[in-house]
Amino acid sequence: MNRNVFDLRDPGAPGFLARLANRLHVTTRSGVIRRTLLLNPGDPYDSARVDESERALRSLSIFSRVRFDTTRLDGRLALRVATSDGWSTKPQLGYSSSGGSVTWLAGLIEDNLLGTATSLTVAYNKTPDRSAFSLGYVNPHLFARRARLSAEYKGKSDGRRGQWFAGVPFYETAAPRAFGADGEAASERILRFKNGAPLDTLERRVLRFAVSAGLAAHATSRGYTRLWLAGVWRREDFAREDTTRTAGFVFPESRFGTVGAGLDLGRVRFQVLERFNSYARREDVDLSRLFHLGLWAAPRAWGYAPARAGVGVELGGRLSTLWPGGFVVLRAAGNAVLTTGVPDSGRVSAGLTVASQNLRRQTLVAHLEGGVLRRPNPGGEFDLGTSQNGPRVFSIHQFTGTRSVWLALEDRVLIAEEVWGLAAVGVAPFFDYGGAWYTGDPSRLGGDVGLSLRFGPTRAVRGEVAEFAVGYRFGQGFTGSRWGVAIRKGVSY
Repeated sequence: MNRNVFDLRDPGAPGFLARLANRLHVTTRSGVIRRTLLLNPGDPYDSARVDESERALRSLSIFSRVRFDTTRLDGRLALRVATSDGWSTKPQLGYSSSGGSVTWLAGLIEDNLLGTATSLTVAYNKTPDRSAFSLGYVNPHLFARRARLSAEYKGKSDGRRGQWFAGVPFYETAAPRAFGADGEAASERILRFKNGAPLDTLERRVLRFAVSAGLAAHATSRGYTRLWLAGVWRREDFAREDTTRTAGFVFPESRFGTVGAGLDLGRVRFQVLERFNSYARREDVDLSRLFHLGLWAAPRAWGYAPARAGVGVELGGRLSTLWPGGFVVLRAAGNAVLTTGVPDSGRVSAGLTVASQNLRRQTLVAHLEGGVLRRPNPGGEFDLGTSQNGPRVFSIHQFTGTRSVWLALEDRVLIAEEVWGLAAVGVAPFFDYGGAWYTGDPSRLGGDVGLSLRFGPTRAVRGEVAEFAVGYRFGQGFTGSRWGVAIRKGVSY
């Protein structure tokens, strides 16, 4: 059973607005719900697959409520699925300001086009660096029950980029196989910064195609052992912007090929919370225990220079523990390209998150993360302002480099769970400390302490929380007043 956005029998429904929204909204088709379920008529009851089916429906981001229960029909056990649509047509009128850096957005997102769970995005975004027009499309059931297609195009004031994916992913824990293909084409400007000031500007041109396939050597509804194989062909080059304007300059065209194989081990574990990263919805926090190993070959015969050819290694993992109302999760990942046994390039990162909802109407979060890069591609450096994993009332590009660290402490307090039947409101005292800098330079760290006003929709399909933060700044990375203001999307842990 699927309900419209508002239940008109609810005395808290906002009257005329609720009736108008229900009439304008196209409810999700029952076939979409049936295709997403991981149980078919006649299958034996499996509680783990029921839980995963519930998560799969929530992950479509088109429902505000998803509930499963069991009943008896003609003496047989039956599964009852009850969903409530979220408001999926969202005009985008965004504005954010952090440390004097202003960004605004205008556009439209439809996350449930004609009730098919198809997402269509049209937006115009203006940042201190550039303006961009974006067009995106995501279909989770293309031609077949599990086939997925996504595509995105960005026309920028200083370039353009397109990305796409098509295939059948591991759509459930017990899925036996997966395959996919993706690609990217771009001609764009790359801006690099250091200590808040422009470092240099490059032009990037890339054409990339990749294919991958996976096979589950062992898979149940609770865990898996997966083997995968992938190949990538790309043409990617960088040149300084001032060089490209030189008479007679010919942009290089390098071609590379790599092939890789690996192993993934997983033990599924989720915790369902409310009011963690959004309001008025159940959130599936992934605390699965994971291990990832990958090996890549980058031979000279496939376009790599003698000093860059070698073997790539990927390692990653996640461990967690939980209790009623809280959890601890530790993540770590690393990769490196080895040439004659010496690391040529690579990345190492780790993060620890502790969250608790054991105090009434409060969510306490402590988060620590850090990373190190070695010879990243231009534009691949850490930029804590744009990635929102650094002190929140500093301007963008204040913390950039090849080393980063960030500590965040936050207490999210719910004030009102439903305001006019449309939104929830809360506050959050916060403390941030961290920064980013380049290898060989002195560490560059700053912090802030303050209070943010948080508000988020309760009927929209995604329910992203926005925050208005005021904080006192200290350390490095700011000029002018020690007080800073940020209007932006809330941090998701």
